[in-house]
Amino acid sequence: MSAHPRPALTKNAYVYEELRRRILAGELVQGQSLSQEQLAVELGVSTTPMREALRRLDAEGLVTIDAHRDARVTRLDAEEARSLFEIREQLDPLAAKLAANRRTDADRDAIAAALKSLEPLTTPTDFQTLLVHRAFHRSIYTASHNSLLMSLLEGLWDKADRYRLLSLESKPDSPEDQERVRHEHAAIAEAVIAGDARSAERAMKKHVRGSLGRHVIGALEA
Repeated sequence: MSAHPRPALTKNAYVYEELRRRILAGELVQGQSLSQEQLAVELGVSTTPMREALRRLDAEGLVTIDAHRDARVTRLDAEEARSLFEIREQLDPLAAKLAANRRTDADRDAIAAALKSLEPLTTPTDFQTLLVHRAFHRSIYTASHNSLLMSLLEGLWDKADRYRLLSLESKPDSPEDQERVRHEHAAIAEAVIAGDARSAERAMKKHVRGSLGRHVIGALEA
């Protein structure tokens, strides 16, 4: 019997979501070999949904499947980190600028609520705190009302969370860093809610440049 009772999801969706959660939460670490049979038993499913979930995660770059169909959690590397944050440095500010121009009353309320729920990322960081952090940024992306941009940024966020966790493990944020990030989030939210596109874009660019995941590039290069 599985120790993890399945929620009201299809088997394929459940296995995918659970493996994805474990990877993003750092429970399955980079480079770790994944036994399809063992995981299938643990999650109470057959190997068919397990294979399908691993294929989806492989397509997203979270898992690597080699020619022998062996799977392992994709390793983090400096080149991917640099590429990731070069892209985010352009797309996140664009989303903030569009959000300031296009936000609705409902968007304003969602952004304000997400800001109020934010907590500092500390070590160790539980997955729920990461989700709350992500929810704030998603509220900005949603307010851009550009579905393609939202989809691109959501995909990048999955990768970015893994680098955030690694950064926290190697060099936890100081209280000063946490206060700086709090002010950055507030500045982004206030500019978008006020409809100040230039300030929203500038505040988001500053935030991405100082983000946790970006700081880990040097550590990965060492």
